[in-house]
Amino acid sequence: MLTIKHSERLSYRLMDDTDADLLFELDQDPAVMEHINEGKPTSRVEIDNIFIPRMMQYRNPDKGWGLWQVNTLADDEFIGWILVRPMHYFSDDRDDEDIELGWRFMQKSWGTGYATEAAKAVMMALHRQVGYQTFSAIAVAGNTGSIRIMEKLGMAYQKTDIYKDPLGDTEAVFYSATLAPN
Repeated sequence: MLTIKHSERLSYRLMDDTDADLLFELDQDPAVMEHINEGKPTSRVEIDNIFIPRMMQYRNPDKGWGLWQVNTLADDEFIGWILVRPMHYFSDDRDDEDIELGWRFMQKSWGTGYATEAAKAVMMALHRQVGYQTFSAIAVAGNTGSIRIMEKLGMAYQKTDIYKDPLGDTEAVFYSATLAPN
């Protein structure tokens, strides 16, 4: 099983189907959900019947795929998660060599650098321990916070295109980075 060591301020744990309460809590803030679904909080039924089963489909502890819970080291407070899965996982274009990174963080942690620190720690652990070289991320064009994180991770703009997903296709900006082999 892949493990991610603590970074300077954060700890990491691969989430599972017992984490519905944390996922629900995070998705209740309209500001957190603004660039995901125009600010609509996720219902507990959606967490239990859609989000958790979907996460468990791509969760693979040996490959590091899933949602990595992010907590602060100072007080062990849950502040968000980092998503890891093959790019285009839920489409016919799935690419197990191109790892999609995503993130969702509590609004109170915005502007602290936590999301960048966490995404970088996860990306580097996947690179060192599993050997992944290509990492990608997507965001709606107006999500400047996420785009800044992508750039801080060394990702470059690739294209604006439709991101296909069974839950709904979205026009998004695509960013990626290729790291040197280990």
